[in-house]
Amino acid sequence: MKTKAISSIFVLFAIAAGMASMAPDAFADHAEVAIVTVDESGFSQTCAEAQGGSGCYVPVTATVDVGGVVTMTNTDPTGVHTFTSGTVDGFAPSPDGVFDTGVLMSGDAFEWVPEAAGEQPYYCMLHTWMIGTIIVQEAAAEEHADDHAAEEAAAAEEAAAAEEAAAAEEAEHAAMEHAEAEDVELMVMISDAQVMGGTQIELEFNVLHLNYDLTATQNGEVVFEEKGLHSMELIATHQIDALGSDENPIDVEVVSLGIGAPGEEDSWTGEVGEVTTAKVVPEFGTIAMMVLAVAIISIVAVTAKSRVVPRF
Repeated sequence: MKTKAISSIFVLFAIAAGMASMAPDAFADHAEVAIVTVDESGFSQTCAEAQGGSGCYVPVTATVDVGGVVTMTNTDPTGVHTFTSGTVDGFAPSPDGVFDTGVLMSGDAFEWVPEAAGEQPYYCMLHTWMIGTIIVQEAAAEEHADDHAAEEAAAAEEAAAAEEAAAAEEAEHAAMEHAEAEDVELMVMISDAQVMGGTQIELEFNVLHLNYDLTATQNGEVVFEEKGLHSMELIATHQIDALGSDENPIDVEVVSLGIGAPGEEDSWTGEVGEVTTAKVVPEFGTIAMMVLAVAIISIVAVTAKSRVVPRF
């Protein structure tokens, strides 16, 4: 009897020890959370439109404990992205400085450890239609949200699986993508108008993230010159403090430097050189487009330097 009793005690102790070792996992669903990007979310707003304007991060709303770890990963094989804390009003971002991953190439990741409970919005500073929310809660709140915790855990597992699948697919098709590069034509249209005693130049691009130089001359003298400009959108506007006339027009030149994120010159794609020249003579405040020549540059959309290339 005594032997049986002792054996029973050991069995109960083993069961209790097993349950104790499992308890942290049962209540740690929000200790870690993984957030990834949707494929091609930088070149199409479909992911945002499909889910009410906030579906380009997975999960779009993530829950984590105070002191937990949020892992933010760019799994989009076709673009560069950021996770920047703050809000966006239209195309006007307002970062709040809580965290900023900077530009993440495909496969790059960033970790953030929240220190206070609350709701933290964030967005992509390169593609402002990409927005998400991180809900930071006290750890004790998990005990009253088992169902929600299970959903978050499942979403995290799906995100991790999606990341692994994307990495495997990228590795499998990398050679093919580099060998079968897609050619696109780069064009810039120039419009002008008389504004505030000067000339407003509007450039319309057919690609995103073009880096370029803009120079305007009149009578052989430079009246406007800016180097290393970057077009986050398809339209850019510049003001020139000079007016052209039929006898003395303003000559405008746009020179391509490459396509890619600012500051990441090593990963830029495409050849460099003159894209467009125009002779502008604004009249009566109306927009008059006088494009003299458009030099079409063949851009290799995927290069051996970078896996992150815009597709058009």
